[in-house]
Amino acid sequence: MKPTRLRCRQLTEKKTSETWVKELNAASVPCGPIYSIDQMFAEMAQDVPNPEGCHVRLVGQPMTLSRTPSRMVARPSEFGEDTDEVLAQFGFSGDEISLLRRNKLV
Repeated sequence: MKPTRLRCRQLTEKKTSETWVKELNAASVPCGPIYSIDQMFAEMAQDVPNPEGCHVRLVGQPMTLSRTPSRMVARPSEFGEDTDEVLAQFGFSGDEISLLRRNKLV
């Protein structure tokens, strides 16, 4: 007899997610919990310092590796924060960048 969705649900609800994950992993079935959005954010969120000396809470890497753990060491740039540096890397002089700024092109 083929199990119905209702029957499968009734069977899986007899144990907690944590128990199922442990039992399936013990049986060599790779699996992990399914988190709600708030649980996922709590697992991935990392505090990163900002220029004002405060911390900004950002979403980190979605995977955790035992030998090479991920850690955010810097916040992403603010909009336009790196413009001068990027333009300089493309060969613009300081005067040219100033002109672009005066003309509100950057």
